[in-house]
Amino acid sequence: MFKNKTVLITGGTGSLGQALTKRLLETDVGTIRIFSRNENKQIEMEDDIKDDRLRFFIGDVRDLHRLSRAVEGADFVFHTAALKHVPKIEYNPFEAIKTNVVGSQNVIEASLDANVDKVVCIGTDKAVSPLNTYGATKLLAEKLFVSANNYLDKKKYRTKFFAVRYGNVLGSSGSVIPLFIKQIKSGQKITITNSNMTRFSLTMSEALDFILHTIDIGKGSEIFIPKLRAYSITDVKSVLGEILENTGEEEIGIRPGEKLHEVLINTDEMKYVWEINDMYMIVNPLYHKFFDDDIKTRYPNAKKIESMKIYSSENVEKISSADLKQVILDSNLL
Repeated sequence: MFKNKTVLITGGTGSLGQALTKRLLETDVGTIRIFSRNENKQIEMEDDIKDDRLRFFIGDVRDLHRLSRAVEGADFVFHTAALKHVPKIEYNPFEAIKTNVVGSQNVIEASLDANVDKVVCIGTDKAVSPLNTYGATKLLAEKLFVSANNYLDKKKYRTKFFAVRYGNVLGSSGSVIPLFIKQIKSGQKITITNSNMTRFSLTMSEALDFILHTIDIGKGSEIFIPKLRAYSITDVKSVLGEILENTGEEEIGIRPGEKLHEVLINTDEMKYVWEINDMYMIVNPLYHKFFDDDIKTRYPNAKKIESMKIYSSENVEKISSADLKQVILDSNLL
């Protein structure tokens, strides 16, 4: 699929962007363009990944003109750029709107003008019934991408837009495991927000497999969600206590904008959900009445969801302590 193709990754110096770059370089991809505003991270990434197929563009998704130059000639765009730290965004809400909403629309506009083949927006579980500004901006980003297919002139444009939605990647920047490890190593108590809190469990490798699979099968207007297990904060604390010295814990309470449990598909969305092997797909509500007639033709093995009421980290199978321990040991965070 990527043979001799040009790929652009917005936010390409982030943890997902760098992991995606390394995975794509294992294929016969033609060129990968890294688009980000952090010049230091670009220099570090260029030193770490030495490959003639890499190109580095300094720019911000808020700047449509610069983005258009970067997208020109691209076949695929992975939109990973976002402001995502909940407390910072709660304090600076409009800055998140500029990046996560306006920036996403800029990606859409630039991709249309460049006649890109497929564009995928990397979403989050916080976009579902959002409680915080971050989730609200990511919900709007999803809506923009799903709706971008509505006004396409099929004779003029070939671009297909869709979104993926999943939980925090274990060990990624801003996630709880690196924080706990840092606290333990510095002799501090682990700061637990709430001992009953749960989150979906996803490794970086699983996230990459999922994203690349959706690029392969996506037809446009869909939101794809992987089938995941979950973990509790107390499980993470216990496993890290086995691996490292237990320094105790302190419960600090849920921060503004945080949820006790995350949801990947809410009750209202369930009427539009289909199951495709190891993932779920939400079809565009504007099209679902027409889409249902030929969805099995478009997506082999697809079946309509009838029994599930909500897809929440509280209700799904929990990852075992042994598996969680192995994930942490394999993460290179220790």
